[in-house]
Amino acid sequence: MKTLTPKANEIDRQWWVVDAAGKPLGRICTEIARILRGKHKPIYTPHLDTGDFVVVLNASQVRLTGNKADQKTYFRHSGYMGKEKHIPFKTLLARRPEQVIELAVKGMMPKNALGRQMRKKLKVYAGDTHPHQGQQPRPLEI
Repeated sequence: MKTLTPKANEIDRQWWVVDAAGKPLGRICTEIARILRGKHKPIYTPHLDTGDFVVVLNASQVRLTGNKADQKTYFRHSGYMGKEKHIPFKTLLARRPEQVIELAVKGMMPKNALGRQMRKKLKVYAGDTHPHQGQQPRPLEI
């Protein structure tokens, strides 16, 4: 018996669309990360990108449970002393709602070149329209 390793031309990539309106951030992002990595496929291989494309709609309507919406902050540092910034969740959600989902998924993906390649297949939009109708994405129920 030989181990099957899929080749690049054998990987069939699907398009999925997720509606994030009113759903918890972590529940959505774990499913998105699973689809991007390809763990839902029988040909999953940890060292290859076997995942699918994911389109996320209504990113501005995602929610957090409990008091996290008031307490959660995002950390950023420029590299200079004293130049660290803490951005509250509500501020980031108002300014760039796409980044909230992108950062959550980024934390669940591998921290290497393969993870960066997988994250390029994530398309996040604040509203309920997207320019990927030609790919005929299927709805992903979460």
